[in-house]
Amino acid sequence: MKPLDKFFTEDPKWHEKIGAIHALLERVKISEEQSGDVLHLRKLNRILSVHASTAIEGNQLTLGQVTDVINGKPVWGPPKDIKEVQNAWHAYNEIPGYAPWSVDDLLRAHAYLTDTLIGESGRFRTGGVAVVASDGTLLHRGALSAQVPNLVAQLLDWGKTSEAHPLIKSSAVHYRLEYIHPFRDGNGRIGRLWQTLILAQWNPLFAWMPMETLVHHNQAMYYKALQDSHAGAVDCRPFIDFMLDAIANSLYKYIDVATQTVVDVPVNVGVNVGVNVGVNVGVPDQILALLAQQPRLSAKEVASLLDKTPRTIERHLKALREQGRIQRVGSDKAGHWEIIARPA
Repeated sequence: MKPLDKFFTEDPKWHEKIGAIHALLERVKISEEQSGDVLHLRKLNRILSVHASTAIEGNQLTLGQVTDVINGKPVWGPPKDIKEVQNAWHAYNEIPGYAPWSVDDLLRAHAYLTDTLIGESGRFRTGGVAVVASDGTLLHRGALSAQVPNLVAQLLDWGKTSEAHPLIKSSAVHYRLEYIHPFRDGNGRIGRLWQTLILAQWNPLFAWMPMETLVHHNQAMYYKALQDSHAGAVDCRPFIDFMLDAIANSLYKYIDVATQTVVDVPVNVGVNVGVNVGVNVGVPDQILALLAQQPRLSAKEVASLLDKTPRTIERHLKALREQGRIQRVGSDKAGHWEIIARPA
């Protein structure tokens, strides 16, 4: 194993990317303050994160089904997939209670993620593990099981004491967890969760960023960045570079969603009228926010996410199309929605 102080080389471009992310965070803060419903906005993004993180690992539930599971509604689907979503929702909601440099908390989070799904839930693996391609090609072999506890402890101690910027540090820890592969299963999920945790400790806004969604949409690039980082000598520079871009894109996406959920109510409108306007304006704006982030959503999935009937959503979609605010590209089954920008 490469010494922890030498497992990545810095790229001069990272400083520019970090500066851009700092500026985006200020924009996110302003967008949230102007949003019509911050709590709802954050819940939607966490649902999207849970769906994306489990889907990356092969979970077959649709976004609508994931939403129903989280909202306690009955869902017909593989019991394992349903349990994975319930576990991930629990694990993400525990973010405020984790200490990012605690081995015990890492194990506790893994226990939440894999509860009843694997035999070594919340424990480091006791056997060997390898990552293989669909054609059977060996891509990566994890560390020897006897070395895992010490390697993870060293990694978290490095994170605690390193002076690297949290954006760099969180990406490096994420990569290193995948490289060590400390668990029998759930390594990808715990790596993504732990990066979110480290970032949220630095800036609480990151607890709600849809970073996993961007990784899901760029899954091939995600795995390629992992492979490039340990092709030959271990250097996770390619992975850090990928994650910095994914983080920036997730912030842009969050700003877009927050902007779409702004409710404009005139100051001189009475209280009762203002409430009614807010409700009436809110549903179309929330639909636009979701379609901006997930353009392939069906009317049924949008209805499930917003806790509305499919008929209500279809009525709003029809109105939005007639208003020239959205258009459908392709077939109902395989197409996607496009938001039509309003003239400045």
